[in-house]
Amino acid sequence: MKKIVSFLFFCIGIYVCTTAQQFYFPKAAITDSVALSRAMPVLAEHLIANYKDDSRRNYLNNLFRLQIIAGKYAEAEATIEALRSISKEGDPYADLLYIQHKLYSKAKSKQAATGLSFKETFTPLFNALFNQLDDKSASYIYTAFLTLNGVEELQSRLQRSLLNVKEKDSLNIQDAIDLSRNYYVFQAYKNIEPLAKLLLKEDDDRRYIIEDSVLIKTKEGATLSAVVVRRKGITTRQPAALFVTIYANLDQNFYEAKQSAAYGYVGVVADTRGKRLSPDAIEPYEHETKDVNAIIDWISKQSWCNGKVGMYGGSYSGYTQWAATKNIHPALKTIVPYVAAIPGLGLPMENNVFLNANYGWAFFVTNNKYLDFETYNQRQRWNAMQEKWYASGVAYRKIDSIDGMPNKWLQRWLQHPGYDKYWQNMVPYKDEYTKINIPVLTITGYYDDGQGSALHYLREHYKYNKTANHYLIIGPYDHFGAQRGGTPVLRDYTVDPIALINTREITYQWLDHILKDGKKPALIKDKVNYEVMGANLWRHAPSLEKMANETITFYLAETKSGNKYNLSSKKPVKQCFIEQEVDLADRKTANNTEYYPYPIIKPELIDTSGLFFISEPINEPFSIDGMFTGELKASINKKDMDIAVVLYEVMPDGKYFHLSYFLGRASYAKDMNNRKLLTPGNVETIPFDRTRMVSRQLSKGSRLLVVLNINKNSDAQINYGTGKDVSDETILDAKEPLRIKWYNNSYIKIPIRRE
Repeated sequence: MKKIVSFLFFCIGIYVCTTAQQFYFPKAAITDSVALSRAMPVLAEHLIANYKDDSRRNYLNNLFRLQIIAGKYAEAEATIEALRSISKEGDPYADLLYIQHKLYSKAKSKQAATGLSFKETFTPLFNALFNQLDDKSASYIYTAFLTLNGVEELQSRLQRSLLNVKEKDSLNIQDAIDLSRNYYVFQAYKNIEPLAKLLLKEDDDRRYIIEDSVLIKTKEGATLSAVVVRRKGITTRQPAALFVTIYANLDQNFYEAKQSAAYGYVGVVADTRGKRLSPDAIEPYEHETKDVNAIIDWISKQSWCNGKVGMYGGSYSGYTQWAATKNIHPALKTIVPYVAAIPGLGLPMENNVFLNANYGWAFFVTNNKYLDFETYNQRQRWNAMQEKWYASGVAYRKIDSIDGMPNKWLQRWLQHPGYDKYWQNMVPYKDEYTKINIPVLTITGYYDDGQGSALHYLREHYKYNKTANHYLIIGPYDHFGAQRGGTPVLRDYTVDPIALINTREITYQWLDHILKDGKKPALIKDKVNYEVMGANLWRHAPSLEKMANETITFYLAETKSGNKYNLSSKKPVKQCFIEQEVDLADRKTANNTEYYPYPIIKPELIDTSGLFFISEPINEPFSIDGMFTGELKASINKKDMDIAVVLYEVMPDGKYFHLSYFLGRASYAKDMNNRKLLTPGNVETIPFDRTRMVSRQLSKGSRLLVVLNINKNSDAQINYGTGKDVSDETILDAKEPLRIKWYNNSYIKIPIRRE
């Protein structure tokens, strides 16, 4: 911290009122780094004496940091061992957990005892550790010694913590713990990271042959850059593990490639066209079907390759794998796509509705040869733009004029509102799936924003190739969590312990299985492998359809129970309807603002703009296993509308558990390629099936709730129903309100499993 000496003296005393759990902290320590360094050990001592936590893991995790701040190094190391013991079962690297903190504690202890510099005490400890580690273990703990966004970010966090307590006379337990954690992590990495960068490089040079400026020419004349890492001392040809990314970052690319080398492969990480060392234009999605196969062809011809290539990676890197299979190269033997994107079916649009969720992404990846974090991370800017656009009522095609920076890529994508040839050329399409005969392992999550894309590949693969060798792992993960293997708490939902897996370990086990005739990962017991939320168990099924052993059908009845309509298991005898009116010109209110599952469990639903249909309490427990589908019967006074359907469990305690949802455009419901407008006044059938897959154990007394609504908010296009291209419609096209008659023979089908 910047030192500001503003006092000739100050009171170092900190005392705690144990009854109120208030910790008094000297004001001088807020702005004076010397005063802070004296105050924090005293605060840590008082916290050690008074801090408690119901979670033993949380308690120990905070305790060892407090002990190090207080200079109790031997006690801190004992606490770290106790923390490791909690994670021992099933974790092959449990003995290395928190290793950076243990080395830091030992180095500080020796520094205090000898007066040597931190460099002099830390360096021999680090080298002794890494000299005894095998490649996998060294790779596993590599990032533990480095920060994600630099020490400056940790310093900023500490400064924010200090500003947070600046006006307070005393600190409550949470403020004191937060301040201590931020102080500790800044102090630790301020010392560790500069040394670790040099020491890690020395260790890497000892283990690996590293080529970080490889250039690969394609048949079209483009140039692609890559990092190649091989284990020193290997004289036989090896299979290659390939990761292709648009997120160019040399440090990250090297780490990916090195990790594959540590697991017995030649690690190759290639940047997409235009990125890093490539002189070509950056054009997302448009060249991967050719470029990725050019990379595979180059790899297969290298003296170090045995002719076998496996691909892996998530999101855009998941997409690049499927792009490669459109015209599959014979050297490509397997792919492991996590949360794989499909351009045109996920972002920038979902079921033909353009979304704002990742508006800044094109700037992020195309503004320079690497990544434009400064622009992309301006969330306040993008949120303000969305709100201004919504309030203005201007055409969606002009949303970038609200911001003032032209969005070239959005404008290009808006020219293709249907899933037309432009999008179809980027991935396998229909019969092209018949040629994909390599084994595939898909990994995604129930709360992955790209789940619809990931499962589209799987469903199409099986639809057109009945003998497809395609496996699925899915659980309570979001987009980033699926790429790691989950997190203990997801959007305030406490995840079942059994759901926490190691995605990367499973990836290399799978590559070993296919490329080296190794064993199949233990978790994969059938084609579909899924965790049942609330039951803390994994289930395994031969297909998506066989996840459930029963389907229950509910009709959207016109009768009511209290203030909600009935979600009825009985087919209506007489056709009736419920009327809904939506003023598309109204900007004081919004519809369908809560369809997105954040948080997963809600105490109440604030948005009451939709129609609520609730079931009777269930008499016996069952699980929902799969994707709910449905068919809506409706007549409207316009030619189109954007529909949202959300499925909740209403738990016995009255809280709402978000299970799944659908968002889509009615005019594309039957054919995502070709728009078929609705006829005003006619009763139309609107099917939907691209909902989010889920598995959740329901308890006796729970009820199901369906919320049916029209999408009208700042997060996506607004469909005014004129029949024109929705991107060109404005608030002037709203005219009379949208009036819908929802008929009671509309239904949803829910796949369930009864034991």
